[in-house]
Amino acid sequence: MNPKVRKSERLIGVLLGLIIPGILMSVQGQSVVMLPVITRDNALVLEVSKNKDVEMIYYGPKLPSSGEYGNISEAYSQATDYTGLYNSAYTPSGTRNLLEPAITVTHADGNNSLALKYVGSKTTRLSDDVSLLSIRLHDPVYDFEVMLHYKSYYQENVIEQWSVIEHHEKGNVVLHKFASANVYLSNQGGYWLRQYYGDWAKEMQPEVSKLTHGIKTLDSKLGTRADLFQPPSFMISLGERPSTEDQGEVMLGSIEWSGNFRFDLEVDPRDNLRIIAGMNNYASAYSLKPGEVFCTPPFISVFSDKGKGEASRNLQAWARKFKLVDGEGSRLTLLNNWESTYFDFNEAKLDTLLRDARKLGVDLFLLDDGWFGNKYPRNDDHAGLGDWQANRKKLPDGIASLVKEAGEGSVKFGIWMEPEMVNPRSVLYHQHPGWVIKQPQRPEYYFRNQLVLDLSNPKVQDFVYGVVDTVLTKNPGIVYLKWDCNSVIYNAYSPYLKNQSHLYIDYVRGLYKVLERLRTRYPDLPMMLCSGGGGRVDYGALRYFTEFWPSDDTDPLERIYIQWEYSYFYPAVASCNHVTSWGKEPLKYRTDVAMMGKLGLDINVSKLSDSDLKFCQNAVKTYASIKGIIWHGDQYRLSDPFTHDVASIMYVNGAKTAAVVFNYLVNNRYDRGGKFPVVFRGLDPLKHYRIYEINLYPGQDSSLYSGKIFSGAFLMQIGYNPKVNAGRSSVVLKVEEVS
Repeated sequence: MNPKVRKSERLIGVLLGLIIPGILMSVQGQSVVMLPVITRDNALVLEVSKNKDVEMIYYGPKLPSSGEYGNISEAYSQATDYTGLYNSAYTPSGTRNLLEPAITVTHADGNNSLALKYVGSKTTRLSDDVSLLSIRLHDPVYDFEVMLHYKSYYQENVIEQWSVIEHHEKGNVVLHKFASANVYLSNQGGYWLRQYYGDWAKEMQPEVSKLTHGIKTLDSKLGTRADLFQPPSFMISLGERPSTEDQGEVMLGSIEWSGNFRFDLEVDPRDNLRIIAGMNNYASAYSLKPGEVFCTPPFISVFSDKGKGEASRNLQAWARKFKLVDGEGSRLTLLNNWESTYFDFNEAKLDTLLRDARKLGVDLFLLDDGWFGNKYPRNDDHAGLGDWQANRKKLPDGIASLVKEAGEGSVKFGIWMEPEMVNPRSVLYHQHPGWVIKQPQRPEYYFRNQLVLDLSNPKVQDFVYGVVDTVLTKNPGIVYLKWDCNSVIYNAYSPYLKNQSHLYIDYVRGLYKVLERLRTRYPDLPMMLCSGGGGRVDYGALRYFTEFWPSDDTDPLERIYIQWEYSYFYPAVASCNHVTSWGKEPLKYRTDVAMMGKLGLDINVSKLSDSDLKFCQNAVKTYASIKGIIWHGDQYRLSDPFTHDVASIMYVNGAKTAAVVFNYLVNNRYDRGGKFPVVFRGLDPLKHYRIYEINLYPGQDSSLYSGKIFSGAFLMQIGYNPKVNAGRSSVVLKVEEVS
């Protein structure tokens, strides 16, 4: 190797860990261009073959010397790859490929073949932590090209991949498939998929299976609320068995897209795993004009050889730092009126709830569904959506008087809206029937008695932006917005679009345009992403939101499992968790579970006993003292509720000087409970810590040896028993360094 190249590689790749594009190496006497994407612990390595194909040859722990990546290809037998494209970095179809493609096109002349050859690459250094590798591929026959982008986040070990497609042919080209990423993994032991399924109030139900030869497809075809049945995230463990929290090689994957997605996982004839990830091409063949740019959404991957716990902590840190709005900032605790009133409220009732919010000590009062509509009042979910004017009967003085009342009592005010949707019983529906997604000659079919507005239409985008902007402009005291989305797309048809196969893609693009405008005008506004629960939880939408609503199921026992699985992909600061009347567990249990994220309360304060009210008031104060650790600390899952009687989750601050440990009884058969200590993680073994039980119910004393000092080594090798049992079903511990 050229010594100047070696020196540059050492300085940039080792000290800063940035991407080194186009490293020229000599392999078996031939010059080979290597394109390694390097993070703190890992490497994704691409290689340009002698016939200019770009191949992915490695994704795993990085080698001490990047010069050895050139030896990877010769370590694997090439005899059974009939195509030479099994490990293509972006597999085209129609030429010699025999496996699932990343891209399929019909050229302007009707030809369906595509070959993508390496033209060149460059690296853009975006910061000391972030670099972007761009690789240009071009078809030697047609004026058609794809740019592959690999954005690496060095400290967080996260890589984003996406493609940009463009052509200059003499007519439109039809894109039939258009993946964001084409990942290639190799392991002799096999591949274990952890995927998720669900429905309303049943989000994030995990399933684990070993991948076999052929294709496993995970996808969504719902249009909006696309994650209702299946979220756009998954895990792949490499080896003889699934990874644990602390052991094994694992890759977490997710797509930054709020519409239909598709993941194809194919174990190829050589026993390697090919992952094709991106927007779903279902009913979405896209006609691309000459010179028009088609950009796919980023696919996120994070690799760890130390188990899924480390992978998730890296992904959480990345999300806080780079993706969420104000991800490293603060959040507002709140009281929501929904379970106290549902649609049945007036100004007097809300004034009482505002006083209850002050009494509890929360930051914010959130007014939920039912405040709007006059000709078609929103007294249930059959009417009013689309008519975003305050209901004069319920609120004769409008929203403004409530905002003023809240401010005078030192409580902030937030509001619920569902601006993408419309009820047939609304003024908007009757005035603008051409703004609604529906087949013109078929019966209307409703999801929650509503239809979807056509956000592919710029006029509808302006309307949706305008109604939100008007509410916020006329009521500048509103400091929080809950954005809901309760319907999927039935009878997909846009009166605006000439090409109906563009609808599913252009809808999401239209939504993002609206959210981009709102974020530009209101850059600091806290916004909750809700979709009838977790029907839209993805990083495509979350780049515009501060937080999300995981599920309408607020039963605390169920929420432990739901929040556990979400936490592999999203940090606690983004998860809105409310105390409600759901479930049979006591108030303390419900509150403790809600504390593992952004705390909210959705309870009827007037019906609380004096002791319950006192507990809630104290809990809000306790939460204020530990929320920084929960929101911004490293999360460790200590005891799995799927396999143990006690669930334990720990949050440790960056300095390892303080931690919070939540413990819950999840199985009380035969008086099971905390018979064994819980082994802690993430502490400094050389530090010493004192442990206290916190968030106790009034009049309750802790049975723990509170205040005793332990070394970090003891707590991480022997552990600590929180003594969880039927009488102590929820135990919260504060761990503090003793100097």
